[in-house]
Amino acid sequence: MGKLLYSVSMSLDGFIAGPGGDMSWLTAHLGPNPEAEALPATIGALLVGARTFRGDDPHRGDADREGKAFGGGWEGPQVVVTHRPPARPAAGLVFVTDVVAGIAAASEAAGGKWVNVLGADVARQCLEAGALDEILVFVAPVLLGDGVRVFAHPGGTNVRLERIATADAPGATMLRYRVA
Repeated sequence: MGKLLYSVSMSLDGFIAGPGGDMSWLTAHLGPNPEAEALPATIGALLVGARTFRGDDPHRGDADREGKAFGGGWEGPQVVVTHRPPARPAAGLVFVTDVVAGIAAASEAAGGKWVNVLGADVARQCLEAGALDEILVFVAPVLLGDGVRVFAHPGGTNVRLERIATADAPGATMLRYRVA
């Protein structure tokens, strides 16, 4: 089974999207970053949450990058976890109704490469299922104050992480952890 990696950019105060899922804040922090640029080559499939799939795009208005994974830096199979799958999915997309089925489908599609998890809720579900292997966070130098948290589980348990790597780039600091 492919390993699961939750990769995400977040504000210093822990938000991955602004109020209403707004991703426009991220555009200013998408500058050169060797760690982020190397990531797509390691990914075999995406496991995407429904809100992320239907949500805002930091590349909105850019015809060459809008609607494309990693702004067009990656192409491949995508598995979307949703309670409302469409009657006719688009090519390259698989829709499942629960995270366990999504993990299985994305792992198979990844062909031994990483499954990259996109979306806070589906990442939380993967963590709760004991399936999340690593977390890669790009911390942007901005405070959003409100929005979608990187992980939200009120009353949840502590999850121990082991630091694997850190790196600095002009637009963000990279932190990579293994889930203990």
